[in-house]
Amino acid sequence: MIWYLDTSLLVAALTKEAKTGLAQSWLGERSADDMLVSDWVGAEFSAALSIKLRNNSITEAHRGQSLDGYSQLCADSFIVLPVTRREFHLAAAFADRSALGLRGGDALHLAICAGQNATLCTLDRRLSEAGPILGVATLFL
Repeated sequence: MIWYLDTSLLVAALTKEAKTGLAQSWLGERSADDMLVSDWVGAEFSAALSIKLRNNSITEAHRGQSLDGYSQLCADSFIVLPVTRREFHLAAAFADRSALGLRGGDALHLAICAGQNATLCTLDRRLSEAGPILGVATLFL
């Protein structure tokens, strides 16, 4: 199976959150050959850490360690996918389904998964519930 890791899972794995242990354990049980992230995950990951820094949830040092950890995982364990115009268009179509309540970034994660026939792994319940409606497999941890 091919796993696409959403930002919520990686933020939990690399910072201290309620589901850190679960995220780290789940990642540790996977093979590096079948874990995908996208360039979009990288952007969201940085933004999430900036929010945590502004909220005093992490220190500047912890932010740096988490960014380094993410970069190392991308180099050693993850396949990093570029985001294409096709995926942006599909994300817009997914976001047009207003009843699903998808934010643009979440719609983009689903569109990337659809193009890769990957299962989206997330800690976001709304995102995990929207995926199957759009034909994208999800795993809610």
